[in-house]
Amino acid sequence: MRLTVLAASLAILTFAGCAAGPIAPEGETYGPDPALVEPTRRLLPVINIARAVGWPDGVKPVAPAGFAVQAFASGLDHPRWLYRLPNGDILVAETNAPPKPEGRSGGIRGWFTGLVMRRAGAAAASANRITLLRDADGDGVAETRTALLENLNSPFGMALVGDRLFVANADAVVSFPYVTGQTRITAPATPVAALPAGRNHHWTKSLVASPDGTRLYVGVGSNSNIGENGLDEEVGRAAIHEIDIATGTARVFASGLRNPVGMAWQPDSGALWVAVNERDELGNDLVPDYMTSVRDGGFYGWPWSYFGQIVDSRVSPPAPERVAAALSPDYALGAHTASLGLTFYDGAAFPAAYARGAFVGQHGSWNRTPRSGYKVIFVPFSDGRPSGPPQDFLTGFLTAGGEAMGRPVGVQLDSAGALLVADDVGNVIWRVSSTR
Repeated sequence: MRLTVLAASLAILTFAGCAAGPIAPEGETYGPDPALVEPTRRLLPVINIARAVGWPDGVKPVAPAGFAVQAFASGLDHPRWLYRLPNGDILVAETNAPPKPEGRSGGIRGWFTGLVMRRAGAAAASANRITLLRDADGDGVAETRTALLENLNSPFGMALVGDRLFVANADAVVSFPYVTGQTRITAPATPVAALPAGRNHHWTKSLVASPDGTRLYVGVGSNSNIGENGLDEEVGRAAIHEIDIATGTARVFASGLRNPVGMAWQPDSGALWVAVNERDELGNDLVPDYMTSVRDGGFYGWPWSYFGQIVDSRVSPPAPERVAAALSPDYALGAHTASLGLTFYDGAAFPAAYARGAFVGQHGSWNRTPRSGYKVIFVPFSDGRPSGPPQDFLTGFLTAGGEAMGRPVGVQLDSAGALLVADDVGNVIWRVSSTR
């Protein structure tokens, strides 16, 4: 029986991995005006995930000339997200999806998702831990590693405001007292605000504090691809929530964002930017993921439309009044790239061409032929806006045969101005420093 199921699974993977529509020319699904081809529909979704194999000894990602790559920390347990404390300590969320509630596995779609996650190396139980890494001697390698917080619930986003460390679990934002330099927190969590949970099709909850320290912004992904589980399950989802720290009062700040993950304040404009994963199963080049500045009260289309007011005819019932209000995002990041991490370069160690630009961690496609993402890209900015095409910055995550040695997720600067990249397949935090 097991062999029969395995054979059937492999056959489905082979069939579903066939091409889904024509391929747009390289680069045309990036930028402020991406190519948006006609949708392509299939009986089964394309499944073309890179099988996770890890890094062989002595192998590491590749950065451009003038940069060096080293392992800041290795042997971690599915490191996904990074945060730098004011004293230079780096926090890493070692985390994975929470268990699905009984009866909400997702049927045949959930079965396909399970296949994808297992092949991608993302089906293990969550470590539910935030680990502190410290490089006291400045050699680019963390010599101190401690479990700062344990027994969390699929933690992801982190933010320090004053003497309170806020953590976004899969179901709530909580806080802990923090003293500069401490390496372990044993105090119980203080609830701040509940977050939509349940099925948790998209479970990661990113988190960023306002510059004045009065509010938190939390990214909450959708509970489905295009609302197929019913819109009752999407209440408060596909949105960025704003939480008043003093009162815990929350409101939806922006909506229609299918899976808003990386958030960061652009240093020139002061605007909040977010990296968003768009919908699947419309073909190889639909719909491009994107990053965008976020307007208070803005609606960005999901699930009824994409890239502004392009209607997704699969969604029922339609909502023409919502489509008419949909805003177009600022900058496309390629179709199915799973763009998750986002940070702006405000350090001084990299060449001037990188100043104020955006680094984006692209986790990599699972439903596109050929594969896309599996790299970190850089987008130059000028006067607070994207000012040119994307540039590959950290590559080499795939073998020549298309297997994944690593997959980049969160990106963050360290106190010396080097770029840190969380790799949840290689279980490494990579550090990219300038040699110029």
